[in-house]
Amino acid sequence: MIEFVRNVRLWCAPEQVREEGSTPDYRFSLANERTFLAWLRTALALIGGGFAVDQFLPGLRWAWRVGLALALLGAGVLCSLRAVNHWVRCEQAMRRGEDLPASRFPAVLSLVIAVVAVAMVVVVLAGRAG
Repeated sequence: MIEFVRNVRLWCAPEQVREEGSTPDYRFSLANERTFLAWLRTALALIGGGFAVDQFLPGLRWAWRVGLALALLGAGVLCSLRAVNHWVRCEQAMRRGEDLPASRFPAVLSLVIAVVAVAMVVVVLAGRAG
């Protein structure tokens, strides 16, 4: 937990990351940044999907519509926060010459998206049957 709090402070002060270890090959730092931006694109897509579900499915029962929208919006928020945390952790590991940190987050995010997708398939099929 203390490490997480320390990393949160580094989110807004990336120059402090440079105080640790030695500078890695810039290509690795740029690759880390590209990965960060890919996570942000994913977060934006999830947030956009959440708004789309809420706005473009007015015929859907309120509880389903809000539940699916909130699940997608929540996943987008978590993805964006995880992106910056992962960027800091990877940059630190590269500067220290350590292995890159392992993460279960991609698997968890995939499962959340799969559950929401299955729920949306059920909703679409139930709407066509009704």
